[in-house]
Amino acid sequence: QVQLVESGGGVVQAGGSLSLSCAASGDTLGSYFIAWFRQSPGKERRFVSAITRTSSSTAYADAVRGRFTMSRDNAKNMVWLQMNSLKPEDTAVYSCAASSSRYGDTEREYNYWGQGTLVTVSS
Repeated sequence: QVQLVESGGGVVQAGGSLSLSCAASGDTLGSYFIAWFRQSPGKERRFVSAITRTSSSTAYADAVRGRFTMSRDNAKNMVWLQMNSLKPEDTAVYSCAASSSRYGDTEREYNYWGQGTLVTVSS
């Protein structure tokens, strides 16, 4: 089974950019659909973006479409989330998740999770 480790979080001013990374180990990344979710303080975890096994398709939540870009490199076992034009409401713990069989925007479709990385956007 795959293990996921996120990195790249930090504090950034509104309007700035951050790039999050998700490193996979223990299995071949190309076998999995990957998604990013985020959880803001006091709120439920929400879908951010997802990508198919071969990068043939990506999906984004309305709140981030046009500002965030998700990508992957199966040869490097890496997934990235480039976040531009950040807003204070983007503040959250961002987690990557993997599924061997499902591609979607709900938590239950993903059965492997990283520990998350905190992104704080100051106004």
